Amino acid sequence: MSEIVGQERRLVTARALLLGYRINTAGLERKDVLSTTPLAFRAAHDGYAVLFRYGVVVLFGMSPLEEDEIVRRLDGRITGAFSRREGDSAQIEIAPDKDEQITPDGKILLRKLTPEHVLIVADAMATNLILAHDERNVSAVFDVIEPLARELAEHGRTPGGRRTILKHIGNALLVQHRVSGLVAVAEKPDVLWERPDLERFYNRVEDEYELKERADLLSRKLQVISDTGKALADIINTERSTRLEQIIILLLLLGTIFTAFQIFSR
Repeated sequence: MSEIVGQERRLVTARALLLGYRINTAGLERKDVLSTTPLAFRAAHDGYAVLFRYGVVVLFGMSPLEEDEIVRRLDGRITGAFSRREGDSAQIEIAPDKDEQITPDGKILLRKLTPEHVLIVADAMATNLILAHDERNVSAVFDVIEPLARELAEHGRTPGGRRTILKHIGNALLVQHRVSGLVAVAEKPDVLWERPDLERFYNRVEDEYELKERADLLSRKLQVISDTGKALADIINTERSTRLEQIIILLLLLGTIFTAFQIFSR
């Protein structure tokens, strides 16, 4: 990969956008491609575009108009496009006289901006953005589950009927399916295989966004959602079995009464 070397200080804005559930990157490969997984290429003048299949695009060094043009070209390739896009941004300062570091205010200091740096920063920003989105989804499910658990603990019953409980289970399963497996947070970017000397820089960026800690917490919450869904399903099955038993007993009782009535009437 070629390098971009800056001899004077300059600021580069990196912006991550969550466009939908999936981005179809097939057929977008170019001669100046920097990476295929994720798909990364040069754009605008000195900018970069990095596309992740799980719905995130990260843009470097572009004006708002140039960013809009990249997003517009992705129309028709986005599955489950969001009506309201979620985004995040970071400032990268190119300072040849400084060591690579993350400042207390979150600014990324680099001696030079290389395609490898772009891929590492893009990976961290994309993971951070999708984690934030999934954290909100999981929190919304917890807001629904918590009253169910309280009602069950205090009164021994769940609010609402069978359909309501099934709806809660369905929502929980959808969130679990959406979150699990889409972002391999535990896996490091492929670029580190070629540039192991940048692993220290990656660890700094990863620590800045607290990616591992948040991913672990999200996994534990998903396990709670899964266990809750199973518990609610068991409650439904138990209630149905109890109801069937009551119906059978009632039918037997009615049959006995009817038989006794026939005997005495004779």
